[in-house]
Amino acid sequence: MSRAKVARKSTSIDMTAMCDVSFLLLTYFILSATAKQPDPLDVNTPSSTYKIKVPEKDIAILTIGKDKVFFEAAGPDIRASTLERMGEQYKISFTPEEKKRFSVVAAFGVPIQNLKKFIAMDAGERKKSGIETGIPIDSLNNQLADWLLQSRKAVAELHSQAMRVSIKGDVSEGYPMIKKVVDILQKQKVNKFSLITTSEGKQ
Repeated sequence: MSRAKVARKSTSIDMTAMCDVSFLLLTYFILSATAKQPDPLDVNTPSSTYKIKVPEKDIAILTIGKDKVFFEAAGPDIRASTLERMGEQYKISFTPEEKKRFSVVAAFGVPIQNLKKFIAMDAGERKKSGIETGIPIDSLNNQLADWLLQSRKAVAELHSQAMRVSIKGDVSEGYPMIKKVVDILQKQKVNKFSLITTSEGKQ
């Protein structure tokens, strides 16, 4: 007896639900993403095989290159609080709008006397203006030490944590400049800090 043949039917999959989920995820990631601020100084970091991700909060990054030092404190709340503390120390009043604008600034390198002018500019103007001459680290005008101290106090008060410090130095930067920054850290008893390098990958 011949075997009964089952009629073949084309299968169709409704992809509507999958498309909806994909667009919802895409919309979420676009809205929740934060734009990366342009680096004020192009730094060619030394290479290393050591791989540890830089923390995203409770950390200060000191960028060193071309005999200049730039400072960055992670977290909008820490930046705003540090600016307020520095304003009190240097007798400079910052408006709520200036604090808000400063809270989204990444690394910066201007003397605090020029900070109001720096905050009023947009990112493109800051780079073209040449206003970023680096944060003063002279013995008589050591503003970097003050930024470090006030940001450490802000982290301790707001997050009840000890602030970590990382140094991002250009591979061609001279040793004396690096030593000045390390000396500032050691005077504040910050003897443990990390160096930001470029990953070489496994040999």
